[in-house]
Amino acid sequence: MTNAFSEHEIQFDVMTPLGFRVHVSRSYWELIVNVKHPMMAKREADVRACLQQPDQVRQSRTDNLVYLFYKLEHERRWICAVAKQLDGAGFLTTTYLTDAIKEGTHIWPT
Repeated sequence: MTNAFSEHEIQFDVMTPLGFRVHVSRSYWELIVNVKHPMMAKREADVRACLQQPDQVRQSRTDNLVYLFYKLEHERRWICAVAKQLDGAGFLTTTYLTDAIKEGTHIWPT
């Protein structure tokens, strides 16, 4: 793992099909599931799967370093994991449930 966190501070670190790893620290994961999107509590395995085996990945329209990974949960309900890639490494910025895929450049699968 090549990041500024020790292994004890990492909640998870996974490889994406885009060829870069995405990690999240324990403290930031707690912020996501306790403050930003509490509905994602106890959904870590789903978020990992979304990043590792997404159904679709889009590049943000406003920041070309941001990727939105989507995995269909059930009809018209997606898990979205948003990651930013800097200097070859990625980090999770947020994750949430959505009923629509946002606009952006479709980059995976090609």
